[in-house]
Amino acid sequence: MRPRNKPLFRWENCRRAFMMVLSVSSAFVGAAQAEEVEVTGAGSSFAAPVYQSWSIPAGKKTGVLVNYQTVGSSAGQDQVMERTVDFGASDKPMSASRLAEAHLYQFPTVMSGVVLVVNLPGVPAGKLKLDGPTVAALYDGRITDWDDPRITALNPGLTLPDMGVVAVHRADGAGTSYVFTSYLSQTSPEWREKIGAGTLVEWAGGAGARGNDGIAALVRQTEGSIGYVEYAYAAQNHLGIVKLKNHDGRFVSPSLKGFVAAASSAEWKAEDHFSVNLLDQPGEESWPIVSATYVLVPEDLVGSAEGQGVKRFFSWGFAHGTKINAKLGYVGLPKPVSDAVLSSWPSSAAGQ
Repeated sequence: MRPRNKPLFRWENCRRAFMMVLSVSSAFVGAAQAEEVEVTGAGSSFAAPVYQSWSIPAGKKTGVLVNYQTVGSSAGQDQVMERTVDFGASDKPMSASRLAEAHLYQFPTVMSGVVLVVNLPGVPAGKLKLDGPTVAALYDGRITDWDDPRITALNPGLTLPDMGVVAVHRADGAGTSYVFTSYLSQTSPEWREKIGAGTLVEWAGGAGARGNDGIAALVRQTEGSIGYVEYAYAAQNHLGIVKLKNHDGRFVSPSLKGFVAAASSAEWKAEDHFSVNLLDQPGEESWPIVSATYVLVPEDLVGSAEGQGVKRFFSWGFAHGTKINAKLGYVGLPKPVSDAVLSSWPSSAAGQ
């Protein structure tokens, strides 16, 4: 210890210490103020695992606290148009005319696959093979039993149960349904003419559930069922995933590599609001049902604290979310695309 009668600091040391304390205090106050910026988002359950997983590390680094509600793509679009949330999320890109009318900026964030899951007693997980036309027939009622010849022809040597088909679908307006029914419309003329694509369609019977998690739960509980979910929900719930025949005629299992392959030839253009079709793309490894998920931001609110917070949150996700994305079963955007998203971001006066 220093003697009590000896000065502890010289004036220069005191001044330096004071400046250090002031600097640290200012940084702390700035961080505290940043943490007060809370943004709200709502929509796609397809995107929910990513945004919710980004929120904690992004909040620590950016001071933006994100409250994201999984309400489905249709509700997410409605809420952002009503300005009750700071951003909406949808797997179905909004049309150019609706974007202009509602003064919204649309951009993609991540990509993943929609997969088919089944609960079939006696059938090993991951062994069932299907193609687009057969899946369409399962969902429009033309195939009612699992030992139907059209299914057995795709699965030589696999014993299929003598059991009725329970086709599980989304009961809410869902971007995942839009992606799935768009794939069926693209691969099955019968489906395209009879039912078509949409966030809500007139299903031919079956059973309905809300959200990707709802479908996963219902399939897990129901023998003889088939459902469609975003890849992360299938992996998290340890469900039996179906192999699908891709554009090149190969039966493939979903994988990050397959999602990247499907998106490899996509052309992302700001003038097209970054809307792309990644369904049934060529490539030996391509997974046939891949989609980007989109965010909608009010152009007239980008200058607000919340609007700036939304940009900081997604900027962090583009730059630092790669490991989180991969762990959950998603693929980030190519860097030139994420750079274009940020450079095309509307100015604070865009909607004024």
